[in-house]
Amino acid sequence: MSTVERARELRKNMTDAERLLWSRLRRRQIHGRRFRRQHPIGPFIADFACTEAKLVIELDGGQHVERKDRDAARSRWLAQRGYRILRFWNNDVLTQIDAVLHVVVAATQTPPPNLPRFAGSPLCPSYFVVLCRMNFPA
Repeated sequence: MSTVERARELRKNMTDAERLLWSRLRRRQIHGRRFRRQHPIGPFIADFACTEAKLVIELDGGQHVERKDRDAARSRWLAQRGYRILRFWNNDVLTQIDAVLHVVVAATQTPPPNLPRFAGSPLCPSYFVVLCRMNFPA
């Protein structure tokens, strides 16, 4: 199955967290930016991507705990091509969507050359990945 065919399948079978976030990203609701869901970028499929802002949003469920190395390699590949990556836990999207959107809005307002540093986010010096793990009261 090609990457494009796989992306089409993923679009048909979105998780609850993906559906919720998509309902808030679609139709240029974030500063007029166009987001795409299950968007192929090279050999990978980004959960959400805003190509004009070079921003990828990934939602992580329990399976990602076991795939850390694979996710890191994917993030490096995307970052080497100029993409910034935001990663959120599915549970954070479902329980704290406003906080998640606050981070996304901040990332879309900052042009890629001036990479924002979010408080408490572990950043690797060789590429930009924000691990957005919310610690806000529900």
